Amino acid sequence: MEDKKSKIKIAVTLISLAAAAVTIAFTAAHYRRRRKTRSSCYLHAEGKPQFSFRRVLADNSFSHFKHLKRSSASKENGSNLHPYEQEIKALLEKPPVDFKLDSTGWNSKVSSSYVWVETESQLKELADLLSNERAFGVDTEQHSLRSFLGFTALIQISTRTEDYLLDTIALHDAMAVLRPVFADPNICKVFHGADNDVLWLQRDFHIYIVNLFDTAKACEVLSKPQKSLAYLLETYCGIYTNKLLQREDWRQRPLSAEMLEYAQTDAHYLLYIARCLIEELRQHDIDNSTSLDEKPHYVVEATRRSNMICMQVYTKEIDLYPGEAAASSILSRHFDVHEGSSTSSEKQPQDLVRRLCTWRELMARVHDESLRYVLPDQAVVSLAENVPTNLTELSQLIAHVDHDADPVNPNCFLPPLSSVVTSHLDDLFCLIQEKESKLDDIISIILQTCLGENGSCPLSIYNYALLANCDFKLTRRTVSKQNGIRGSKKASRKGSRARQHFVEKFSCKSPVYHNCRIFADDGRLLCYCDRRKLEWYLRRDLAKLVDDDPPTIMLLFEPKGRPEDEDNDFYIQSKRNICVSCGEGGHYLRYRVIPSCYRIHFPEHLKKPPFS
Repeated sequence: MEDKKSKIKIAVTLISLAAAAVTIAFTAAHYRRRRKTRSSCYLHAEGKPQFSFRRVLADNSFSHFKHLKRSSASKENGSNLHPYEQEIKALLEKPPVDFKLDSTGWNSKVSSSYVWVETESQLKELADLLSNERAFGVDTEQHSLRSFLGFTALIQISTRTEDYLLDTIALHDAMAVLRPVFADPNICKVFHGADNDVLWLQRDFHIYIVNLFDTAKACEVLSKPQKSLAYLLETYCGIYTNKLLQREDWRQRPLSAEMLEYAQTDAHYLLYIARCLIEELRQHDIDNSTSLDEKPHYVVEATRRSNMICMQVYTKEIDLYPGEAAASSILSRHFDVHEGSSTSSEKQPQDLVRRLCTWRELMARVHDESLRYVLPDQAVVSLAENVPTNLTELSQLIAHVDHDADPVNPNCFLPPLSSVVTSHLDDLFCLIQEKESKLDDIISIILQTCLGENGSCPLSIYNYALLANCDFKLTRRTVSKQNGIRGSKKASRKGSRARQHFVEKFSCKSPVYHNCRIFADDGRLLCYCDRRKLEWYLRRDLAKLVDDDPPTIMLLFEPKGRPEDEDNDFYIQSKRNICVSCGEGGHYLRYRVIPSCYRIHFPEHLKKPPFS
């Protein structure tokens, strides 16, 4: 009996060793191929407008979105609570009905006269001007094809007397100037179909709307046959617009004359249309005031529905596993998936679809591209059904897919081969050919190959935090349907004790090492460090040198935390690397402070940061 148990134990050990050997072999082969055929990532040569931003509120990592923290005493930072919830609730309880949308001085036709706002001083002047208005119209233009989460490329604001076009690419880091105006409950902001605009403004600028009038909601209350802005422009203003221009690439500068006219038109007529709709709502109230049974308050209902939109809060959609939702959707639409299917012929396409969707999502996050730009769904299906045997066949299968117009931007056609696929074709082929390694290991390899110490892709403000979230094994182990995240309270208590002790003992109170200093982009001292870490930031264009003696750099991005913050995301290390948020230990290092873009939560082969 004991001999039988020993044999079983030996057999299990041998199987485990064999599986580990396969993974190691794949990793080694992958890196050998990478060294031989490594091609430079297209991002080294192709500039993207969003890479000029110094700070983004929603990066491409798997971390949750943090909403505006209005008070330093508030403990709700990072929660999904709306920072202006009380103000909006007050408007819902007592909806404003005394709209004074004065049309004095309003020009019924769009002229070529508008104000292009592209400097911070111009933006501050506009904020001062808007603070004295009773109402103004707002519209936004978005770009999503060449960005993972998308970003606001233009904002149009119209008052009674002037139209303003805000270059939000140039002004991205200064848009906080408009927060007080948009959150002022005494100023009415007129939108059309604001459901998405409200979320986009939160995502990009922490701008929250308080006191909104949505002309689309007014159309609902009035039971209009249509509620599109094109319908309202035609009905009330006699204006016809080409809505296909909405799908243009709003990143381009300068914008074409046709695009500028379209953008100006969308906001210019909003105040006039709102005034017309409010008059109709009031007329309905008068016409129904004689009813003895009920008195529908049309104006109240329209404003209530409008302000309900303001209660939305932006959240990042994060799957339990990268590409999981997309893979499930593709399998349900294109493959006959049966529960409990186990034969290799049935399982192989399913596994390949999941691998491709995982690779696609990670590459989209790394390069800040949309999923449909990196690899359309049709290409995923084609590769799963016809597994390529060489690089040429791989390229042809993707290129010969029926590349229709982008479903989100019908006026924009997708390229046969995206820049991501072209730059990383060898990696994609290795992924398709490899059938044994676990998906967890492949994810780590992809991230290390792209963003590791010798990674092929440049770090950016959008992808620098990705490596901090790459331990998906830990995520999958700790998630329970019944109990949520196991051990979270214990980790929180442990992290709290660690934070208090190490922040007091090791925060940057005195110079250490080579007296090299790191400043935030606003000029505040973050920490002292050695020369190697300073040079690491400079080599990757993440900082600029501001002084030689002592060596001092200024970060070109906003770190996610400051050493003095209570809820900081910095990680303070003693002789044993301790994360002050969860108390977990890591490898041995000397005293220093490092930012959250390289936390200690790495798989074993990623554990050591490149500057350690």
